[in-house]
Amino acid sequence: VWMATLNSLIAASLTMGFALALGAPAGYALARFSFPGTTVFRLMILLTRAFPLAILALPLTVLFIRAGLYDTVFGVSLVHTALALPFAVMITASLFAGIPRELEEAAWVFGCSRSQAFVKIVLPMALPGMAAAAIFAFVISWNEVFAASVLTVQQRTLTAYLLTVLSESPL
Repeated sequence: VWMATLNSLIAASLTMGFALALGAPAGYALARFSFPGTTVFRLMILLTRAFPLAILALPLTVLFIRAGLYDTVFGVSLVHTALALPFAVMITASLFAGIPRELEEAAWVFGCSRSQAFVKIVLPMALPGMAAAAIFAFVISWNEVFAASVLTVQQRTLTAYLLTVLSESPL
């Protein structure tokens, strides 16, 4: 149980980091830049959650075996990131949309580059919302059982381990 708990903590932490590292820039781009197809892009992000993971189980397993990611915590965290990423993008997009653009523009006037304005002005204001997105990604990974059950044999997460133990129970 302890090894499965450690695997769950590692997978959830990696998922949280990957979801924020990929979701925050995408959310910032959705909030700050207008481009053709913005609405379609938002819809496509949400539609990724509508696609059942069970359909992808066999192709993912084959791909992960070929790539050497089968039965690894890192492989599980990649799948969990794909599940958590749409939420991270949408949460951070609405978060960045709520931060006035004028604050960034004022920083530009005072000599900050776009990246400096982001780091010094926008990021500190966005940290509480990004923490919420990180917690949400962690919980998604912690509670997910299907992908972890399919993609692991020895390195099971806690939910996959409990499912295996319960299915082998004599009762």
